[in-house]
Amino acid sequence: MRGVTILGSTGSIGKSALAVLARQRDEFRVVALTARENGPALARQVAEWRPALSGLVSEAGAELLVEAATHPDVSIVINAVVGAAGLDATLAALRSGKRVALANKETLVMAGDLVRVACREGGGELIPVDSEHSAVLQCVAGSDAALARLILTASGGPFREWPEARIAAATVEEALNHPTWRMGSKVTVDSATLANKALEVIEAHHLFGVGYDALEVVVHPQSIVHAFVEFCDGSVIAQLGFPTMELPILYALTHPKRMADGGTRRFDPVAAGSLTFEPVRTDVFRAFRAGVDAGRAGGTAPAAFNAANEVAVAAFLSGAIPFGRIAETIEQVLEAHRIEPVRDLETVRAADQWARGRAREVLA
Repeated sequence: MRGVTILGSTGSIGKSALAVLARQRDEFRVVALTARENGPALARQVAEWRPALSGLVSEAGAELLVEAATHPDVSIVINAVVGAAGLDATLAALRSGKRVALANKETLVMAGDLVRVACREGGGELIPVDSEHSAVLQCVAGSDAALARLILTASGGPFREWPEARIAAATVEEALNHPTWRMGSKVTVDSATLANKALEVIEAHHLFGVGYDALEVVVHPQSIVHAFVEFCDGSVIAQLGFPTMELPILYALTHPKRMADGGTRRFDPVAAGSLTFEPVRTDVFRAFRAGVDAGRAGGTAPAAFNAANEVAVAAFLSGAIPFGRIAETIEQVLEAHRIEPVRDLETVRAADQWARGRAREVLA
């Protein structure tokens, strides 16, 4: 039996992971569970799973994440932490030779080059959990054909068809009303601004070694097709499935093999109905455009983008700023940011802290 750590076990990804593990008790055992601050929910999970290690980061500190990620009885770490807080745990797990099932986009966005070094030096393995990147991995697994293009899909969020002026004045309740996915509040707002898709483009660049000119995003409101992969001969393969995180979580646990699981919803093309695709309105969803531009710029720009976005989204969720100020804040921070090459983790942290401070100044 393989030991599993779940970082962020009380969030939407963490709960989906436990639902998968409950159906695979003969294959996996839960060794460690951590949550940020939801003590009652964590207590219920601990009572059911009896992990060797558990705790709240709000009480024990961020060191708890690293301890859980490097536990000697663990071979797989599911990193479902939201934000930059997941970076140290990912690097530590990879240096310890663990498989990291990564749902924490920010790790690769901030420090993709450092993550690759940690994999190489420690013998760890990075497997994506995001549905889009899992789709790409499933399409290319076992193939040695050269990739020509990756097309990630985006649901378009709750404001897909709204005019720009109405989007700028959207309320928190409206932003959290996602049409197809049920996620935590921060990720749901990122889906409404499409900042999440910019994060995923940067992540795909690091995961699959594809240049930005070969990375595209299309809006797909039904959220059935998760990604298209085009090979050098022009052939295109897509991965399809009804919206659920349980399937990519299961695949991250078992890759490159597949494991039977009766709890995942089977695909029915008739029930899926018509599938439609649209271009991203980059003139309206400016956070997406800013994030992709930061990825192209490289160096510390993606870390600054992520930090500014985190500060702005937190301010929006608290009611301090209107929705339209999120993208404006990101743009102003990136305009003022002096890009440095990512030499080490200290460089990344410095850029992250500078961008957070600058974002707070902009919002003030």
